[in-house]
Amino acid sequence: MKSTQYSEKVLDHFRNPRNVGTLEGQDVSVGRVGNPVCGDMMEMYIKVKDNRIQDIKLKTFGCGSAIATASMISEMAKGKTLDEALKISRQDVADELDGLPPVKMHCSNLAADALTDAIKKYQEGKQPPESNDAEVKTTPETIPGQDQFLGKGVYNQVTDLSPLKDKRILILYQGTESIELAKKLTSQTKRVVLLTGGKEDSFDSGQKKELKTSGVKLLFESEILDIMGFNVVEKVHIHDLNEDDEYDLYMDSVIIL
Repeated sequence: MKSTQYSEKVLDHFRNPRNVGTLEGQDVSVGRVGNPVCGDMMEMYIKVKDNRIQDIKLKTFGCGSAIATASMISEMAKGKTLDEALKISRQDVADELDGLPPVKMHCSNLAADALTDAIKKYQEGKQPPESNDAEVKTTPETIPGQDQFLGKGVYNQVTDLSPLKDKRILILYQGTESIELAKKLTSQTKRVVLLTGGKEDSFDSGQKKELKTSGVKLLFESEILDIMGFNVVEKVHIHDLNEDDEYDLYMDSVIIL
């Protein structure tokens, strides 16, 4: 199949997506993944009974492949046990759709991740609460994955901007230097995100205006929990401190000065 062609199954699931909607009530969990700045976003709702996915619904905002893969994985997961559903891989989804263009394989990964996120959250909700005597967690000095992907998508300094051309870049805010670098990088890519644990009022109006004008997207009240990928950085696990929620942000590069 040519890289620009879609199978009939992909087109069918895009035109007639299955299991669209949301779920509410007990034993319902929702997984959320995606890139709210420049990519697709996906929500997967599961209702669990006797450790099996009794019902599943989805909401997808994105391209045809994202819609098709979410629709297909909802069909594949419905009726399966949680362990069986966790084993569904992005290749399984692509195979069931009779293939995806190589440039769209990340969409099948997004669908599988949304399902996994929903299952993990359900399982975590069933764990007994921690003792009140448990030690308060603090943010580690080194983010998990930071050392592993150093030079493979993680940067502690940036002197040459050209290798970051057209990349999806996340910059951890650590002062004025981070802001200046974020603005400079917009000359190389339109997808620059500046993440900070502070609230929106922690930036003065002048800073926010400059960043908005240059095209930098701001994520307030957020922290990086994990940097993930296979051989290079592929995504970052984010904690929304305001909503106390977690989601994956697909990125090619993470800059921690």
